[in-house]
Amino acid sequence: MQEWATRLLLPAGVSASALPVLAARALRALVDGYMAVLLPAYLLAIGQSTLQVGLTATATMLGSALTTLAVGAWGHRFHSRRLLQGAALLMAATGAGFAGLSSFWPLIVVAFVGTLNPSSGDVSVFLPLEHARLATAAGGHERTALFARYSVLGALCAALGALAAAVPQWWVGHFGVSYIGALRAMFLLYGGVGLLIWWLYRRPLADPAAAAHTYAPLGPSRRVVVRLAALFSVDAFAGGLIVNALLALWLLQRFGLSLAQTGAFFFWAGLLSAASQLAAPRMAKRIGLLNTMVFTHIPANICLVLAALAPDLRWALALLLLRSALSQMDVPTRTAYVMAVVTPPERPAAASFTAVPRSLAAALSPTLSGALFAAGWISLPLIASGVLKTAYDLVLWRACRRDALREH
Repeated sequence: MQEWATRLLLPAGVSASALPVLAARALRALVDGYMAVLLPAYLLAIGQSTLQVGLTATATMLGSALTTLAVGAWGHRFHSRRLLQGAALLMAATGAGFAGLSSFWPLIVVAFVGTLNPSSGDVSVFLPLEHARLATAAGGHERTALFARYSVLGALCAALGALAAAVPQWWVGHFGVSYIGALRAMFLLYGGVGLLIWWLYRRPLADPAAAAHTYAPLGPSRRVVVRLAALFSVDAFAGGLIVNALLALWLLQRFGLSLAQTGAFFFWAGLLSAASQLAAPRMAKRIGLLNTMVFTHIPANICLVLAALAPDLRWALALLLLRSALSQMDVPTRTAYVMAVVTPPERPAAASFTAVPRSLAAALSPTLSGALFAAGWISLPLIASGVLKTAYDLVLWRACRRDALREH
């Protein structure tokens, strides 16, 4: 059974040390999938405003950014397994904190220091640590394929998790529990998954070569990493305008969808994202990492703008689903691109320093979107996001088309 799972999850030539990382990513995505849908519903149910929902989303992303920055600056001094186990325990504490608190300011504190993820991607401190581990398990096009598996697992499990957003309503209808109590139980489940991830990372790396790999702060690759970080931050700011929690709020407010219907939409959107990420390595091998990142992203951005202007629910959902089939193809290719333009010892620092500006930029925009929602401009965040993302794609292609890749 284990051999079958290894063949299914790992591309040929990839070390089995990647398996715990893939399993942990799948578990985190599963609970992130329903948290993105339930978070705004929970905050509104306990009496918070749409602006406070945006502020809470900002706090989660800002805290993740600062923690990731600390890992990039000082993480090379510690064993990655200890850091991953510490992040898992922080995840468990986050779930317990949200389940047990109701006041705005205590929840803001927990959101800031915790691991909650209101977006469609991974913005947590796990990201650079897991990327560095995966980068030691494969090279060349196999690395792109491995990062695609990592992203596909995340997208698939997030899609399944989105369906679980209907569970609280089911509990209310069948067991008579209170609605808020059912939502709090889902936060406790989130914390329990954190403990399970801690257990997954309890053992050292199975691959001696990877375990012996030494890491260093940024050096020769600093210039290219800074350039990429600046460009990625523009994309992240635009994406933060319409993170999944806010997109769920948009669907709830504009079209009156229920939590179950919204969860079903995110399920299908996640499946389409997973399929596109699975196709990304083949496309990257054919046209290159950078071209795959840019020329699949631009049509997705256009779909987002058109969805904001759609006259009815059917058109809006169709355009958003088409966007989902295209918008995430840059995820595995972007990660593989960063790993390919830096030296191996710099990879954890490069992963952190390209992730941090993304998280910081994305942390600012949910509050802006929350203010626009509160003012009645509920479709403007979608339009602004699509326009900014298109500008980012064009500048990225022009700035990076001559970069030399070390292993592609």
